Order: sequence, then structure tokens, then C-alpha cells
Amino acid sequence: MNMTKETKNKRSVTKASNIAEVVMAHPEVVEVFMDWGLHCVGCAAQAYDTIENGSKVHGFTDADIDELVARLNEVIKHKE
Repeated sequence: MNMTKETKNKRSVTKASNIAEVVMAHPEVVEVFMDWGLHCVGCAAQAYDTIENGSKVHGFTDADIDELVARLNEVIKHKE
């Protein structure tokens, strides 16, 4: 899978970010996804789903998704 320039170069993720691209660019976020019950990091859907779509399938509210995205960015920032 080829990561988009945006995912490679952009330090933060958004709810529109592709799950697989985020995980490939920032493997340190896998634990966050798992802690939130988003085991899609290990399934085929990650290649097609955005963080928002994957989260909505699991019943997350918009507020939950915003909190998840903030946590992902926090972990990424800490890793740098």
C-alpha cells in the first residue's frame, strides 16, 4: 500500500485519515486503537476505512471520534 503524501508528511491525523495509512506511518498508535476497541487495525477493513467511518461502525459518537483523534495525535506528538 502506498501512503499518500499527506499521511507521510502530515504530523497529525484527522477523522478523515485512512486507518491503514495512519498505522503504517505511526505504528505507535496501534495500542490506542486497541484500547478504544477498534481492532480494525488487524482486519482488511483498515485499508478502506477512515477513522471516522471505522469508529461509527463501532457506535462511536462524533464527540468520541474527536476524543480518539486527539489521543492519536497526542501519542504521535509524544513519539516525535
